[in-house]
Amino acid sequence: MITEAYVRQIFQGLEQGDGAGFFAYVDDQVDWTVEGTHPLAGHYKSKADFAAGTFAKLGKVLPNGAQLVVEHLLVKDDEAVVELHSLATAKNGMRFDNRYCWVVHFADGAIDRVRAYLDSAMVARLFQENPI
Repeated sequence: MITEAYVRQIFQGLEQGDGAGFFAYVDDQVDWTVEGTHPLAGHYKSKADFAAGTFAKLGKVLPNGAQLVVEHLLVKDDEAVVELHSLATAKNGMRFDNRYCWVVHFADGAIDRVRAYLDSAMVARLFQENPI
């Protein structure tokens, strides 16, 4: 059974800018859906595809990364609902003050499925103003 302390430990990597620390807890064949209609939206079938389709793109427009902070957390059985807030600033100075909700499923202690919700309009604006 997954605990709140365990989930906080995993997400601490993201909060400290340690993407590798976070991704160590993500299954290589994770099923990750980023909802919406924006340049990061899609259904990713592996950790590598997700990282390339999202974090790699964000890294090109957010010089200091997404700077994610966990704001709320709800854990039940093998799932967690994690609300995050981005404190990032884009290359052009735009404040990327996005909010996220990730519904995370665990299998054998690893994240194997995620549905991520966010402000699609803000992501679209980010890439419109900071083309890659």
